[in-house]
Amino acid sequence: MSKSEIILFGAGGHAHACIDVIEQDGRYRIAGLVGMQDELQAQHLGYSVIATDDDMQRLAGKYQQAFITVGQLESPDTRMRLLQRILNLGFALPSFVAPSAYVSKHARIEAGTIVMHGAIVNAGATVGKNCIINSRALVEHDVVVGDNCHVSTGAILNGSVRVGSGSFVGSGCVIRDRIALGQRCIVGMGLCVRHDQADNAKIMDAKTS
Repeated sequence: MSKSEIILFGAGGHAHACIDVIEQDGRYRIAGLVGMQDELQAQHLGYSVIATDDDMQRLAGKYQQAFITVGQLESPDTRMRLLQRILNLGFALPSFVAPSAYVSKHARIEAGTIVMHGAIVNAGATVGKNCIINSRALVEHDVVVGDNCHVSTGAILNGSVRVGSGSFVGSGCVIRDRIALGQRCIVGMGLCVRHDQADNAKIMDAKTS
């Protein structure tokens, strides 16, 4: 049986990491990437940039499956904008879990989310739509990660943590159990968060965590 084709929206470094996981997943054949005008025909791990955002309507007539491969550093806005356009055009968004990751059968991963190499999503956890759970991140039991979040490499979300939609948790962070981060929070690399944080909080040094 031939594989379904999938189109990837984003042609930067994060796309490379996504391509590797999608290839190992094996369900889809990557048809190409969508990038900027000056990126057309560029090659990424053997796949071409075949279109720009201006071509989305045409692409929707040809492909049924799409995935967002734009990275997220601090602001979720680009990924959120792409998600809305993709859904409005009728694309389906699968989720992906790297073979080396572990996602409990008692956890839930929603559409458009990717769980990268070596990450763990434990029992009772929920990860929302259009999220990145990056390499070696730990999402412990009963954690809830909202839509459009990026949990960066090696970050640890301990049991029953709540992460509001649009938030960014930097590499190597540790969030104490039962802590709640509000929507669109930013936690800088390597910090420990011991107290609840309001919406739009920016935790950039130990004094604010």
